[in-house]
Amino acid sequence: MELFSLLGNSQRLDGGAMFGNAPKAMWSRWIAPDEQNRIPLACRCLLAKGVTVDGVPGRNVLFETGIGAFFEPSLRERYGVVEDRHVLLDSLAAAGLSHEDIHAVVLSHLHFDHAGGLLAAWQEGQPPYLLFPNATFVVGAAHWQRVLKPHPRDRASFIPELAQLLVDSGRLELVEGERSKALGDAVRFSYSDGHTPGLMLAEIGGVVFCADLIPGRSWVHLPITMGYDRYPEKLIEEKRSFLDDKLAREMRLFFTHDHACAVARVQRDERGRYGCADEMAELRGSLA
Repeated sequence: MELFSLLGNSQRLDGGAMFGNAPKAMWSRWIAPDEQNRIPLACRCLLAKGVTVDGVPGRNVLFETGIGAFFEPSLRERYGVVEDRHVLLDSLAAAGLSHEDIHAVVLSHLHFDHAGGLLAAWQEGQPPYLLFPNATFVVGAAHWQRVLKPHPRDRASFIPELAQLLVDSGRLELVEGERSKALGDAVRFSYSDGHTPGLMLAEIGGVVFCADLIPGRSWVHLPITMGYDRYPEKLIEEKRSFLDDKLAREMRLFFTHDHACAVARVQRDERGRYGCADEMAELRGSLA
């Protein structure tokens, strides 16, 4: 099995929203904002190539799809999407694959910046449609209930047509517990509720996909949360347990939104503060 970090479409979002109640004087030292107070954000995906599932080798598993290019031009500008093409498809091609070669797509949650890449790029007059025609779509069962009945606070974070498209595909698997039918023992799941109900965190090959529990290196610091998180205090406690576990098991953290770092090892200093070490800008087949 080989692991690859794949870039999808990138964004520029308001730094204050991304750093919650942290003052600009602090977060601007970590990520410099532009003249509109926006910071650069990746929509990075993890590709596991050649996975063995239930004794069958050669499966290709994609963890998330990024924001994609499904927005029409005015919404693309509103949400700070930088590119007008579907960047993930280019990244897959650079890894020697197309979206048709993916056997499973694992989605931590269905906010549009994580699931929009499931859809083809916007074309005027054309309805949205799914890519990945040969993939099982793996979604947490608890989060699926949020998708079906979103709260007014996060309703705009979901793509209205996506849930029905996934159901109509006949390839949607809703997961409860640590394992899925589509992936067997190859992938282990855990869950978080602080950002969105039922956020699903996937482990494979010594790497954990942190999703929006920890979007990037800056959010490894316990007090740092996003303005988009529904329960910041709960998220901080979840993050503490999560980081302690990954530190004890020597797992690497995979960041979806960090614009400059794909993978890092978690560490704690003499004062008990969490941080990152052995940072890697990209992952290309091996953690060595």
